Amino acid sequence: MLANYGYKDGSGEYFISIDTDRCDGCGDCVRACPYGVLEIMEDPNDPFREEPVAVVTEAERKKIKYTCGPCKPVTNRPVLPCVAACKPGAISHSW
Repeated sequence: MLANYGYKDGSGEYFISIDTDRCDGCGDCVRACPYGVLEIMEDPNDPFREEPVAVVTEAERKKIKYTCGPCKPVTNRPVLPCVAACKPGAISHSW
């Protein structure tokens, strides 16, 4: 299942997508994020799933454009730390 966390406003769409079928709950993305955007918990979209998954924290869901901004320079964009740390390739950003 693809879980989208974020919002859209007049300036664009700002979503972090986590493919919960790929996420193994290892927590590497949580440790890689310098701003505490991600956490590991029970899957809020699948109460029958036994393994934990990465989710965007409730506190960050309405401001990820700003919180994730420092990891997204305007030019020469490197791979984002959370995306690079995710070995199964479960995390993507929409902007």
